[in-house]
Order: sequence, then C-alpha cells, then structure tokens
Amino acid sequence: MCHLLTVCVTRGRHHNAWFPHLEPMRHIQRLSALVLFVTLFLIFFYSTLHLETAYSLRTGPEDLLEVPSIQQVPILQEVPILQEVPILQVVQVYDRDRTAQSSKQERFPTPTPAVLNVSVSDGLRQAIPPNGAYWNRLLYSALKGLVKGENPIGRDSDWSLCRQMNQEHLQTNVHDFTTYPVLFQDFVQGMNCRSPPVLLNQPNKCMSGEEKDDNQTFLLFTIKSTPGNFEQRQAVRETWGREGVHQSGLRVHTVFLLGSSPPEDPDLNSLLSFEAGHFGDLLQWDFHESLLNLTLKMNMFLQWTVRYCPAASFVFSGDDDVFVNTPTLLSYLQSLELPKASELYAGQVISKASPLRDPKNKYYIPLSFYDGPYPAYAGGGGFIISGALLQRLYSASRVIPFFPIDDVYAGMCFKALGVSPEANEAFQTFDINEQDRENLCVNKKLILIHRRSARQMKKLWKGIHNPLLTC
Repeated sequence: MCHLLTVCVTRGRHHNAWFPHLEPMRHIQRLSALVLFVTLFLIFFYSTLHLETAYSLRTGPEDLLEVPSIQQVPILQEVPILQEVPILQVVQVYDRDRTAQSSKQERFPTPTPAVLNVSVSDGLRQAIPPNGAYWNRLLYSALKGLVKGENPIGRDSDWSLCRQMNQEHLQTNVHDFTTYPVLFQDFVQGMNCRSPPVLLNQPNKCMSGEEKDDNQTFLLFTIKSTPGNFEQRQAVRETWGREGVHQSGLRVHTVFLLGSSPPEDPDLNSLLSFEAGHFGDLLQWDFHESLLNLTLKMNMFLQWTVRYCPAASFVFSGDDDVFVNTPTLLSYLQSLELPKASELYAGQVISKASPLRDPKNKYYIPLSFYDGPYPAYAGGGGFIISGALLQRLYSASRVIPFFPIDDVYAGMCFKALGVSPEANEAFQTFDINEQDRENLCVNKKLILIHRRSARQMKKLWKGIHNPLLTC
C-alpha cells in the first residue's frame, strides 16, 4: 500500500520525468499563451481609449461629425473670413431628419469667405447720410473697415449666444433702446445673428437629369412662407410654381422658405417633415417667424442659393400669396439682351420712400435707429434678379448691416453693387384696380399680382389658360 502511495505521489510531482521530451514544448506553450494574453489586453485597452476619445469629439460643443440616419450629403463648413485663402473643408453629412438636426445646430455654409473683395458704390454713401443714428453708424463703421482691409462683419456669432453678447453694446450705443417696441428690440438684439440652425434642407434641388454636375436651372422660385401656410404652398405647386421643364425647354425649380413656429402655436414639425420628404421643396431654419425676421430669411436664401443653385439663370423672390403668370415671366426673361439679363433687378419699384415714424405702424423705424431716405427698391411681394448677381449680392450683405424691412434691405445691397431696380409695370405688388380683378384678359398680360388666396390662385390660373379665352 505504501509502495503504491509512494509511486502515486512521485508520479504526481514529477510526471514530466516520464516524458522528458515534452518539457521544452510546455515552456514554449506557456510563454505563447502569456504573450497572446498581453497582446489581447493591450488591443482591448487601446480600442477602449480610442473609442472614448472619438466619442468625446463627436459629442462636443462643435459637433459636426454625427452620422445621419436618412440622407448623406456633404456639407461644407465656413472657414473664418480673416484667413487669407478661402478654404472649404468637408466636415459633415446632412440629415434631413428634424430630431437629429435639432442637436446639431448646423449652419448653411458661407459660400465665400473673401468678402474683402467687395466694392461698395459711391451711390450708397450718397443715398444714406452719415449721422448719429445707430444703423447709419454701423454702416459707415463697416465701410471704413472695408477700406482698411478689415473684415466688417467678422465670423458669425454663435447662434445660442449672439443675442446676449449684443446686450452691453446696445446699452452703450442706443440711448433709447428700451423705448423701442418689443418686436423691434428683438430684431436689434439679433442683428449680428446670421447663422440659425438648419431644420430642413434640399441640397439636390437644382441637380436634375443624369448629369448631376450640370445645373440646368433657368428659373428658381424662392417663396417666403410660414409653417402653417400649407394651403398656399399647395396652390403654388399646382399652378405657377409647378416644377419641371416649361416652354422652350426651360427648367423651373421651386423652394419655400420657412422659419419656425412660435412656441404658442401648434407643433407642425412632423407634418413639415412629411411635406418636405414628399415634395422636396421646403427649406427651414430655426428662427422665429416674424415680419422683422424676413431680412434674416432673405440672407439665408442667398446663402442657400449660392451654395446649392449657383448656376440658376434667374431667381424670383416673392410671397406665397402672390400670383405669377409663369409663361409670361419666362417669355420676358427670354427676351432680355445679355447685358440686362446679367444685371437684372426688376419688379414694381418704390423710388421715393422714407421711414415711417408712427410706432403703431408695423413698418415703424425709430429715428435713433435709422435717419435718412430709402434707396429705390423693388416691392418684396415679388421681384426677379439675375443669377449672375447672387454671389456679389451675398457678399454685399456681409458688409451692409441687417435692416428690419427685407425689401428695403435688398435695395440697399443692390445700391452697394451699383445696380438700380428696373420698373416693370407687369409686376403689381400692390394689386390692380378692383374692377379689373376678375378680368382674365387684364390678368393674362401681367407677370405678378399681389395678393390672392389659394382658391383665387387656382381659379385665376385655370382661367388665363383656358383655350377658349380670347383676348
């Protein structure tokens, strides 16, 4: 028994002695296993560290790297204007989904940083006097900076902070700021806020046909609307704003420009997302819809068009309650000689206008804010401009401070370019004589009439295109 026990213990402690040739192999196996374990551990540790670093970058305040869930289209980020060479860097893919966008605070890219090449005409200086009014001081300060080669506007302020950053400046420079109407105070506080987050975009709107790089857009309708105006938008889609190839092979595209609804209004976000996906023609930014924010809307339309539809031959800017005789408009544009077609700014021109000083009027302008006449401008209900002017117009808007009346502001920017509005009697932004409103022959000769309801718009469109109509 003891002999057997001794043998068992001996074999248990010195089993390798029975197979001496296996001893080096087992040492190698142990060493290999140890090396493999250490390698796997280091790989796991490095991967964890890398993922944490990447995640912290993706969720930081400058988040531009979130991968979308629906549509992936490159967006170009603005490079600071003060850089000597304008460079655009691809940093984000665009997601049209509203929920994802709300966290990104995405901006449309600034089409060109090189605004220092802008040449402001003497006509603007002659039209707007240098005096102590706040807006006038801002303008001449920007013009002086332009002469010195400085950047007059600077890099856009962060949208979430720009209003707060402007408070101390206003208290110092506008002595009666607190007497301004609340809506006007809100505008002045946001004059430097030029980069609202994007909610809905249509980056491929002007790409058509198989050759996506060949932009064949002859006319782009850019129509100011509001979230709740679906009926008006649908009437436009079914009548004068219908997209497609029109007479003589002219391609027409349409986009509607929207801000966001006030908090007290019903939430239409889901409906707007569906509408944008179905029709592909809504552009929306996260700023409140208001009369005085139409200038900001115009600025965003310029940014979008320069970026996404730069080769459009002509651009129409108007409201969603105007009626446009599209065939007549296209015929007019085709008839233009090249010099006029390349510098066109036409509509119903208001040549002699001055600010309204009645605080009860919706177009009220305080004397301490602006002092002087208005340059001639085309009525904002609807006007037409050359696509060739868009880049220059946007660059001018980087120098001219925002003004609370959008069509006046457009006139100021065109004045800075040395381009005068051309009066066209076929544009009736203040409507026609009441006795002529049901006369189809009178309407058929016009290009634009303001204003018409959705039902009136459809009735009028059907009437002027009735083959039985003889004028």
